[in-house]
Amino acid sequence: MTPPLASIGDEVSVLVVDDLEQNRKLMHAVLEPRGFTVLLAESGEEALAVLDRTAVDVVLLDVLMPGMDGYETCERIKTGTGTSLLPVIMVTASGTQQRLRALEVGADDFITKPFDQAELLARVRSLARVKRLHDTVIDQANALEQWNRELEERVSAQVRSLERLGRLQRFLSPQIARLIVESGDDSFLESHRRDITVVFADLRGFTAFAETSEPEATMAVLRDYHAALGELVFAYEGTLEHFAGDGLMVFFNDPPPCADAPERAVRMALAMRRRVAELAEGWRRDGYSLGFGVGIAQGFATLGRVGFEGRWDYAAIGTVTNVAARLCSQARADQVLISPRVRAAVSEVFETRALGAIELHGLARPVDVFEVLGATGREASS
Repeated sequence: MTPPLASIGDEVSVLVVDDLEQNRKLMHAVLEPRGFTVLLAESGEEALAVLDRTAVDVVLLDVLMPGMDGYETCERIKTGTGTSLLPVIMVTASGTQQRLRALEVGADDFITKPFDQAELLARVRSLARVKRLHDTVIDQANALEQWNRELEERVSAQVRSLERLGRLQRFLSPQIARLIVESGDDSFLESHRRDITVVFADLRGFTAFAETSEPEATMAVLRDYHAALGELVFAYEGTLEHFAGDGLMVFFNDPPPCADAPERAVRMALAMRRRVAELAEGWRRDGYSLGFGVGIAQGFATLGRVGFEGRWDYAAIGTVTNVAARLCSQARADQVLISPRVRAAVSEVFETRALGAIELHGLARPVDVFEVLGATGREASS
């Protein structure tokens, strides 16, 4: 019983090329009942035309044909762009010279006339399997090449993004740089107006310390101080506008929106105060007396990119920044001073103490100032 073709895969197509109609019919009668798709051509020219428009798995090619004989047809198939690896079985007489000539032009196998049906089927199945395996390898190679191209493109895109992020982080805070790279949109860098909460913080006694200390000691203090505060700025997702010596300015609700900007600003300030208190213990052991003060204000500001080509900053400009800076200057060591709007926004979360209306340098009217004492009882126990 003839074995099925299921192990080969999809239906196998065979092109039978012979100038004699009876031979073509005989091949068709043997192959078609066994599940093969049989295509017929009566000349080498017709066979090449069929191969130009149809995918074939195996070619059964007679040697002796008028016009383009089997040798020339085989050679044309084997040198063709899309058919060079197509299996060709030459149907020959028993002569050794015919076989040698067939090998020279690239034939893959032989069937001797008159052919044995079982042998014919076995040879066709064998070469069909080779063809299908080769097609699978080619498909996998093409898929792998496509995956490699896609991977290279993705890696290149990631490298470009990282390079761009690195350049932007030289001038902008990391979260702004990431926002630009991830969104591909830097329109928010253009001037705009936004209600923000601004935090100013600096060290009490730093100027006197810097005047009397060695530069190495000053830089060591600043290095630890900046590292501690910078970590907290990013942890609370604030926008760091700048470090200036011992002072820094951070704001919330721009560029990324922040619904709880005043509360988050106060939480960050208290966390900074605790962290600086830990650092201050070490500074005191080294003979340095440094405290920490914070001012927080809420209000509208104009925000956007300022600077020049090669050196940009993202800045907030407006009265709110001046109020926060003046509150910071007014704060004693370990004090966190806030404006009335901030106090109204956080009164249910943090305990505050009114310090009254205070005249702040550069502002026309006194400002009601409040000191943050800590979390409310409910907040502290939650």
